[in-house]
Amino acid sequence: MWHAGEEVLVETRAVETRLGGQYIHRGVSLSVRRGEIAALIGGSGTGKSVLLRVLCGLLRPTAGEAMLFGGNVWAVDSDALNAMRRRYGMLFQDGALFSSLTVEQNVATPLIEHTRLPRSDCLQLARLKLAMVGLPPDAACKMPDELSGGMRKRVALARALALDPELLFLDEPTSGLDPVSARAFDRLLRTLCDNLGLTVLLVTHDLDTLLSIADRIIVLAQGKVLGSGTLDQIRALDDPWLHAYFSSRTPEVAPATPSTQLS
Repeated sequence: MWHAGEEVLVETRAVETRLGGQYIHRGVSLSVRRGEIAALIGGSGTGKSVLLRVLCGLLRPTAGEAMLFGGNVWAVDSDALNAMRRRYGMLFQDGALFSSLTVEQNVATPLIEHTRLPRSDCLQLARLKLAMVGLPPDAACKMPDELSGGMRKRVALARALALDPELLFLDEPTSGLDPVSARAFDRLLRTLCDNLGLTVLLVTHDLDTLLSIADRIIVLAQGKVLGSGTLDQIRALDDPWLHAYFSSRTPEVAPATPSTQLS
């Protein structure tokens, strides 16, 4: 059983980001503690995915600091940045699998690029990661376009876990999935986090994901953090978008406690 600690693994300090002459972020400050599953929500265009790119070292902010593991992503040298990148995994919104590689080759790619292991060992480890996310052995030799949407998401998650990271960034991990596949993915993620002690920052619009696995919710609005807290604390905020979001439908699942183990 894993409980969030006080150590901060992810932090932004007054981050400003401008794209195409327009400000996306106007002083975003947030933090994610070790062991948390923190969900980042907000309306379209509020810069949720952009913030992940800033934290991953893919997009330089206009101002402010983006911190991972206590170091400023945009102030360290290339060796230190590469060391940071080996400590986190990223699942992109569409999975971003390489269409010309098999499933096991996709998952083995980070191992091939960042370790000195023989290729055969990398492929064997890739198969272990695929089993970890609940995929059958015969999935390893398939091409991505031979898989269902839910299976492709699991392959992308296996690749994100390839280097045994401490931290995961997930961009809309359940988007495009049917409700059954989406809830199965949530249960898988919760189990992996509890068993492996992972820390997660995920972008989502999925209300059921918030109810079932999120320890804390961070709301972006008008370029800043509108609020950060438990589901009940966020529900209590007086904001029109949040009112519409939470009243859009009645979820069928009940909230799970943060430490609940789901199989």
